[in-house]
Amino acid sequence: MTPSRLPPEAVVFDFDGTLAELVLDFTAMKNVVAASAAAYLRTVPPPDGLPALEYAERLAGRIRSTSPADAGRFLAAAAEGIRNMETEAAKSARLFPETRAALASLTRRGIGVGIITRNCRAAVDVVFPDARQFAGVILARDEARHVKPDPRHLLDALRVLGATPERSLMAGDHPMDLATGKAAGSLTAGVASGRVTLEELARHGPDYLAADVAALVAML
Repeated sequence: MTPSRLPPEAVVFDFDGTLAELVLDFTAMKNVVAASAAAYLRTVPPPDGLPALEYAERLAGRIRSTSPADAGRFLAAAAEGIRNMETEAAKSARLFPETRAALASLTRRGIGVGIITRNCRAAVDVVFPDARQFAGVILARDEARHVKPDPRHLLDALRVLGATPERSLMAGDHPMDLATGKAAGSLTAGVASGRVTLEELARHGPDYLAADVAALVAML
């Protein structure tokens, strides 16, 4: 896809690795999920590449087949473990120095700004307590009806911003962010400020590639 020469109506950003340092240990998070499941399953299968949230859902399905009540208890325990990890990690994370200026630049130009994240809202608030001054909508995991890579996470944010997918941009540091944007019908931007290189992001065909959020906003 060739990026539109018109300025976007809105830019929606991922959070961890895009606007702020990515400090979460996702392997440890999946270990927390597995430990919660061990109370209900004799043998806990490995995640096989699944992210923590999807891994928890898979394990809940196994538990549910014998005890729906236990599945609910497992999901509650897993969610608490994940949330505790996120809020603890947030204490050592920092917003990237360029984030506030980049978001403010978009707002001054009349471009809507949103943030969507699979992280919990409490963790976002620790790292970016004044986020509401820079973003018209923030949909963290516990506020969203659906979470990435479900395109409805992005579409719900765009609805609040009054923007159409075709004239909007989904920006993130992970292929999941690009897949979310493509599924929603928006333009996509890969930023290499997380743990994925520009070369790897390029393989997923984003419309824009940038080293960080400041470089991306300069391109727009």
